[in-house]
Amino acid sequence: MTENGTPASADAQRRILNRLKRARGQLNAVIESVENGADCRTVVTGLSAAIGALDKAGFAIVSAAMRDCLADEVVSGDHANSSTPGGAQAEPSHVTIDELEKLFLTLS
Repeated sequence: MTENGTPASADAQRRILNRLKRARGQLNAVIESVENGADCRTVVTGLSAAIGALDKAGFAIVSAAMRDCLADEVVSGDHANSSTPGGAQAEPSHVTIDELEKLFLTLS
């Protein structure tokens, strides 16, 4: 995720981990329901909750990446114009806007 160590990024990471742990707990409950022969309604309801928790975690991850990316742009300027010695383009150390868009669309 992020490596800048700001309190905001630490808070975002904590929220994302909480969402993922919630999804893990819900998935564990679904597995137990199936193992114990629970009715279809119980299994599908639990599975729906686990999927929702994973979706929210995914959106939170992309959202945090967008914030980091925008903050990096403000701090360091436009990466498109940066280059390494010899004129080669420098590789950005963060996710690009196009990559974020692709990641976001995979969640929908």
